[in-house]
Amino acid sequence: MDEAGILEHPTAQALLEETELSPRTVKGCELRLTRFVERYLPLFYRTEQRENAVVVIQGLLSGLKRKTCEPIAREHGVQRKPIQSFVGCSTWDDEAVMAEVRRHVKEELGDTGAVLVIDPSAFAKKGTESCGVKRQWCGRLGKLENCQVGVFLCYAAPGGHAPLDRQLYLPEDWAGDAKHREKCHVPKEVVFQEKWRIGLAMLDRCRGDMPHGWVGGDDELGRCIEFRAALRQRNERYVLDVPCNTSVRDLEARRPRRKHAGRGRKPKTRFLPAREWVAKQPASAWKQVAVRPGTKGPLAVEVLERRVQTRDEEGRVGTEERLVVIRSEVDGKPKVDYSLSNAGPEVGLEDVVRAHAQRYRIEQMLEEGKGDAGLSHYEVRSWVGWHHHMTLALLALWFLLAERGRVGKKKLPSRDSAADQPDLHLPAARPEADFGRDSQTSQ
Repeated sequence: MDEAGILEHPTAQALLEETELSPRTVKGCELRLTRFVERYLPLFYRTEQRENAVVVIQGLLSGLKRKTCEPIAREHGVQRKPIQSFVGCSTWDDEAVMAEVRRHVKEELGDTGAVLVIDPSAFAKKGTESCGVKRQWCGRLGKLENCQVGVFLCYAAPGGHAPLDRQLYLPEDWAGDAKHREKCHVPKEVVFQEKWRIGLAMLDRCRGDMPHGWVGGDDELGRCIEFRAALRQRNERYVLDVPCNTSVRDLEARRPRRKHAGRGRKPKTRFLPAREWVAKQPASAWKQVAVRPGTKGPLAVEVLERRVQTRDEEGRVGTEERLVVIRSEVDGKPKVDYSLSNAGPEVGLEDVVRAHAQRYRIEQMLEEGKGDAGLSHYEVRSWVGWHHHMTLALLALWFLLAERGRVGKKKLPSRDSAADQPDLHLPAARPEADFGRDSQTSQ
């Protein structure tokens, strides 16, 4: 069938009707964006800052292929340098903006069963001048690469998900380099922190105000015995991924016999890597758990659960926790997740598994941010510039997520590039402006 024949097919016509955007629809979206941004404008101190904030947010939500300051300024017919200065070094309080985002998210999505999910995310960068850049693990590329790493906090609730916080990870050698710190304007109070400590600080900033029932995270955080202990000290219930080679002791297994009957303490079961322990379990030990409804019936996974203790690489033994191993299928390929939880026996296995499933919402959120809201499209080098950009991009992303929720929680296609996404603003007039190409400034 040729192209014209395909388009005339009834199914194709129905899809085209559903995806067609009328001027009224686009205009309505523009008006809602204006109302949305009005809530945040008082947090920008000067009139020109408020004007620049609107320009940048509109640009981040537009169909530009590259959503950095220069193309955004060109698209709106304004001077480039004021936009670059606004994002890179202007004196507005990005922490106040993020605090208002959290209040807004609470109003729209607040739920006592929500999961606060923490996840580090890397941004590949060339050169050595950007704040915190070095050769380190880049999950997006699946290898060691020159990149910056940010730690992000997401709110995953029944009504949707949304960004809550962000912070740039400063590697230890960067934190101790006075020359680099001065050049990138790193505040004096910023010291080296492991990613789990950054995540914990972000939790502390919002956990008292954001209703939630769980904390979630990937194995980079879950493997850290201190992080899990800190969550328990805060009376936070968690379900955290851990590596498959995590050493676990089965507290429900029969203990070995004494070498000499009736004499001495009965020996404890030995520690085994989690994957080796799983391989020893009978098929009957696995349970099927429904995670969520699907179009063809409930989506289910197979789950193995046991009370265990863990031991880290330094030999420290942890307290009793629940090891939850989840077998599923992703894109036709088998997948096994290993996680630890401190949820008590009164919490059903189904609840633990469903909370664990929310961890992937932050990966979805970051993908949406990088693809649709310009999260990774920045050319700033300083500590302030990175946090300014991320704050504006997460604010734009929050608007996009709220809009998707408003139209009925329809799953829209995610793209690596937003080039074919309809603009959320009308083209601005283009007066004469300095559109010359600017080299990357030390913002």
